[in-house]
Amino acid sequence: MPFFRWLRSNSEHALLRDAQRRVAAKYDANPPAGPHGLADRWWRQVFAPVYRFLPWGLRRATMQAMPGSHRMGWPKPEYLPPGDH
Repeated sequence: MPFFRWLRSNSEHALLRDAQRRVAAKYDANPPAGPHGLADRWWRQVFAPVYRFLPWGLRRATMQAMPGSHRMGWPKPEYLPPGDH
């Protein structure tokens, strides 16, 4: 697996689990299972809180600097004059 795909996969997983934990705490529900192992603990207890702390502009700049499909923009819509569809 290429490095940036690995990084994105692990970060998405950690952020998802963190969001689930926060929603569970808010609604007094069962939280997801705790971290398993040192790597999982780092992603969920260090990376996720630090990422949430960063301002959106810095997060966006970091994501844009990394290669990947997230850099692809939406295609420009084709203009259809009124009554042509």
